[in-house]
Amino acid sequence: MSGNSVHQLLGAYLLGGLEPDEARTFEDHLAKCAECRHELEELESLPALLDAVPAADAVALTVAGGSHGLSPLEPEALSEKVLVDLSVRRRKLRRRWAGLVGAVAAACLAVGFLAGPLLNQPPKPDASYSVQSETGLQLTVGMVKKNWGTELAVEGRSMPLEGTLYLWVKGRDGAEERTCGWTATQSGRIKITGATPVQLAGIAGVELRDEAEKTVASISVP
Repeated sequence: MSGNSVHQLLGAYLLGGLEPDEARTFEDHLAKCAECRHELEELESLPALLDAVPAADAVALTVAGGSHGLSPLEPEALSEKVLVDLSVRRRKLRRRWAGLVGAVAAACLAVGFLAGPLLNQPPKPDASYSVQSETGLQLTVGMVKKNWGTELAVEGRSMPLEGTLYLWVKGRDGAEERTCGWTATQSGRIKITGATPVQLAGIAGVELRDEAEKTVASISVP
């Protein structure tokens, strides 16, 4: 194959239309030919242009390149059939990637949608204790170990409908601490989070007390 013939392969090489052995031949020529390297650099945006216009117009644009100071690609090396084949191949590949990206994005959205509620759930308690009084009051306290102490997840039903209520923690050393408080609700239900610096192993019990510090409900921790 003559040097001129190899030079004419530039257009098909640029568009990825050469067979593997032809591509290797042209790349060997490219390493030695400064003119071809220069033309390749100037025409590197041509594939995107050809994707955007009909094949017949792409041929005309390519051949007319010489009028703008560029060396025109030989029509024989860049036939309409080659352009059509390459354009179809490139567009199929682009659609395939777009579909894949869309599927991945949809999957991520679905996973995020499903995982969101799970990630937002409160931590599972390390211990949970409940009590129900003769009046129907129900108190449940979940305890979660923390480095700084213990987190308390407090839930109640049929609670007093008036006044202010407080949750007290009683330590095994005899100390007492008020951890959280709330105003009574008309529904008699509450759900609140409290905290204490007392470690879970050091908690002897919890008490629900009113604003006069009268015990309304009591839970002992074994």
